[in-house]
Amino acid sequence: MSRIIEIDGSMGEGGGQILRTSVALAAILGRPLRIYNIRAKRRNPGLRPQHLNAVRAIAALSQGRLEGDRVGSMEIVFWPGRIRGGSIEVDIGTAGSISLVLQAMLPVMAYAESPVRVRIRGGTDVPMSPPIDYVREVLSRLLGRLGYRVDVRLHRRGHYPRGGGLVEVEVSDPPRGFKPVSFTRRGKMLGVYGRSHAVRLPMHVAQRQARAAASLIRRRLGVDPIIEVEGYRPGEDPHLGPGSGIVVWALFEETAMGGDSLGERGKRAEVVGEEAAGRLIEDLETGAALDRHASDMIPVYLALSGGVARVYGARLTSHTKTVLDLLSIVLDGFQYRILEGREGKPFKVEIRGVPV
Repeated sequence: MSRIIEIDGSMGEGGGQILRTSVALAAILGRPLRIYNIRAKRRNPGLRPQHLNAVRAIAALSQGRLEGDRVGSMEIVFWPGRIRGGSIEVDIGTAGSISLVLQAMLPVMAYAESPVRVRIRGGTDVPMSPPIDYVREVLSRLLGRLGYRVDVRLHRRGHYPRGGGLVEVEVSDPPRGFKPVSFTRRGKMLGVYGRSHAVRLPMHVAQRQARAAASLIRRRLGVDPIIEVEGYRPGEDPHLGPGSGIVVWALFEETAMGGDSLGERGKRAEVVGEEAAGRLIEDLETGAALDRHASDMIPVYLALSGGVARVYGARLTSHTKTVLDLLSIVLDGFQYRILEGREGKPFKVEIRGVPV
């Protein structure tokens, strides 16, 4: 029997990312995992519904079994099996983030023996999480450069606190590995795009978000963006809402970068639009090739590539550093070296991945 992986969930920033990444890697490696002190540094420690559903979904994907999988649990043990593929249904049951559940599942889906399709119900546009449009328009393109084609379809939006969103993700040809592609250069800019939405709110909310974002992008970047406006049609739209948000993204020859913002009660639509555009512009002005979200996500895939790659990220966060340290614990032979940068600033890192 394979040696069990032991992970202290309070290491580094001590959040749910440690749990999601650990369980995903255990499934890919086919090694049992024990993780304790889960989210110990959080105000409400232990498994929350979105973490619980991510873990159970990976167990279902890998035909594994779990011990301690209940809301509030501070420790789980996971015995993975084979990642066969097929169809999986995940219902978070709250406005828990679909994007964060996907953050755990996507690496595992790449190693399925056959096509895999996942339908997830929960929150598509919620605080403290990349919106689903970021996954659709930015992350999926970056994964494509690594040789991993992912089809993400949004059927229904779900906002905090009601949730109820529905997303379907399909991997028709699992690559069972990733290319060791460096993300250090952008190449020529191909355009700036966006999607502004409002659910069970007047159409002018989405329009004002879009106009404010477009205006700032024109002034600061000298580019005329194309921003789609997605509104609410009374009597036709089944979304639960209410809620609004916007994602803007810049496409380049060698990468994609995004910025986002969510509406909330008392927050003017113009502020929402300017926040999203401002975040994109802030990351672009660093000269980096990956934005603040992707700087956390892409190293996991490169760690499994079996080659050497470099990343130029917009912001080195405690999340990023924790993930790199976790990869060093779980993957025998994995190495990383921060070449430049410090926390909160742009950074460059060299990653020596391992074949799986």
